Amino acid sequence: MTKKRPVRTCVACGMEGEKRTLVRVVRTPEGRVELDPTGRKNGRGAYVCSYDCLETALKKGRLEKALRVALGAEDKGRLREAGKLHFSGIRAGSQG
Repeated sequence: MTKKRPVRTCVACGMEGEKRTLVRVVRTPEGRVELDPTGRKNGRGAYVCSYDCLETALKKGRLEKALRVALGAEDKGRLREAGKLHFSGIRAGSQG
């Protein structure tokens, strides 16, 4: 019997995938919103599959709705920067 792997859905495009293939964005118990590449931080989470989807989720308010929090310009800027670093690292790592 094989172990069932957790499936998550991207809040921007609706793509379903294994938990490991998507990146979690978390609202911590302190109210801070940040990327959670490990998927293990405490708090309410939402998932995105790519930088483009992160951008879409920020523009359309889907992260705010999923995380039940209002994001200011500073929060969005911080998430964009973290997303650029994270997703560019994935691309660089997958090419070699």
